[in-house]
Amino acid sequence: MIDMRSLTAGVLVGVLTAVLAVTVLQDGYVTDPGGLAWWYAACWLLFAAAALAVRIAPVRHAVALILAGGVAVAATGLLAPPRTSTDSYRYAWDARVQAAGISPYDHPPADPALAHLRDGWLFPTGAACEVPERARIAGPKGEAHCTRINRPGVHTIYPPVAEGYFLLVDAVSPGDVRHKALQTGGVLLALGTTVALVLVLRRRGDPRTAVYWAWCPAVPLEAVNNAHVDVLGVLLAVAGLGVVVRGRFEGGVLLGAAVATKLLPAVVLPGALAGVRRWRDAAAVLVPAAAVVALTYLPHLLLSDSSVFGYLSGYTEEEGYDDPSARNRYALLRLVLPDAWALPAAVVVTVAVVSWVLWRGDPERPWSGALLVTGTAFLLMTPGYSWYALLLVALVALDGRWEWLGVAAAGAAKYVTVHLDADGETIGTSAYALAAAAVLAGWVLRRSRGRQAPAAPPVSERASRTVAAGRNGE
Repeated sequence: MIDMRSLTAGVLVGVLTAVLAVTVLQDGYVTDPGGLAWWYAACWLLFAAAALAVRIAPVRHAVALILAGGVAVAATGLLAPPRTSTDSYRYAWDARVQAAGISPYDHPPADPALAHLRDGWLFPTGAACEVPERARIAGPKGEAHCTRINRPGVHTIYPPVAEGYFLLVDAVSPGDVRHKALQTGGVLLALGTTVALVLVLRRRGDPRTAVYWAWCPAVPLEAVNNAHVDVLGVLLAVAGLGVVVRGRFEGGVLLGAAVATKLLPAVVLPGALAGVRRWRDAAAVLVPAAAVVALTYLPHLLLSDSSVFGYLSGYTEEEGYDDPSARNRYALLRLVLPDAWALPAAVVVTVAVVSWVLWRGDPERPWSGALLVTGTAFLLMTPGYSWYALLLVALVALDGRWEWLGVAAAGAAKYVTVHLDADGETIGTSAYALAAAAVLAGWVLRRSRGRQAPAAPPVSERASRTVAAGRNGE
C-alpha cells in the first residue's frame, strides 16, 4: 500500500528539482537579480515544504527518498556553467599551475611568467572580454587580454588540502571537460556528505534530518553549479564530528583536514571539545588536527617563494572584518551599537558562546555545540557569500534544529540581490534579522516543549529505538 506521506514528499521533491533546474538555467545574477531572487525564494519555499513532508514519512521510506532525491537535486547544478561565482575558475587555474610543477602560491594568474599556461577557456580574448564578469589583464607582450578568474592580480588563498583536491580533479579529468570536472566533483562530494549524515544519524539521531542537507537549494547552487570547494571541508567536518565521539584522535585528524581545506571549519572545534574536562582528551583532538594542518602546509612552505597564505590578509580587509562599515559587516550588531563597538561586541559574544559550549555542551552530540558556535558567528558577522553556509546547513542536518536554516537562506538573499538597484544592504540586514528572530523563536519553542515533555532516554537508547523504528518502517 502506498504511504501518502512518502508520496507527498516524493512529489514535492520532484517539483523542487524542476524549479531548481529552471533556476540554474537562469543567467540573471548581474542582468536580472530581482528575477533570480524570486527563483531562489521559490526553491527555498519548496525545500521547506518537501523537508517537512519527508520528516513525517516512515523512516524506511524517508531515507530512500532522501538519497534518491538528493541525487536529483544535486544533479540540477550540472545543467549550466557557474552562474553566480567565478571561484571555480581559480581552482582550475591553480590545478594547471601545480600540474606544471609550480607552486600555486608563488604567482598570481595575471603574472606574464605563467602566460604559457594560459588557454582560451580561462583567458578569452576579443568579444568575450566584453562580459562584465571578465577581468582585464595584460597579455605576454603587453596587449589587452582578459580572464574569467576573479582577482587575477593576487595570489591564491586556498589551503593545501583544497589545492590537492584541485590537482586531483585536473589529473583524472579529460582535457576538454572545463568547468564540468569540478562540478562533477561537487556532486560526488555532496552525495558523500548525504551518506555520511545518514550513517551518523542512524546511530545517534533521526536519519530523516539528513534531508536538510540533501535537498537544500544551497547544495546544487553552491556545491555543484558554482563548485565551491567548501563542500569538501563540509564532508570532512561531518565525518570528523561523527567519528570524534568514538575516537578522538581519528576525529581530530578529519577535522584538521577540514580546516586545511577551507579555514572556516575551525569553528566546529569547540563542539568537538564540548564537555571535555581533561587536558589529554582535548589534546587528543587538537594535537592531531594541528598536526594535519601543519603537515599539509609544510611542503608548500619549503617549496614556495611567497607566503602560503597568499591574499588571505587582504581578503579579510577587503571583506570588512576589521572595518564594520565595509561590506555591511556585523549588520545586526550595528543596528543597536555604534560601528566602533561592533567588532569588540562580536568577540565578547563569541567567547561567551564558545565558553558555554566547552563547559555545558553535550560530548555525545558535538555537532550541537558546533552548530551553536557556527550559527552565532554567522549572525554576528552577517557574511555576504552564500556558500559559506554550506557548513551550517550540514550541522543543521546533524543536529535537527531546522530554524538555523534561516541563516543560510539569509546569506543567499544577501548575495543574490547584491546587484539590485535597491539598497542591497537593507535586504541583507533584513534577511539576517528575520533569521535571528526565527532562531530565537525556535529556542523559545523548544524550551517550552522541554518543560512539558518527560525526560529523554539516554542517547544509546534513543539510537537503538531509531534503528528499531527504521526496521519496522515507522
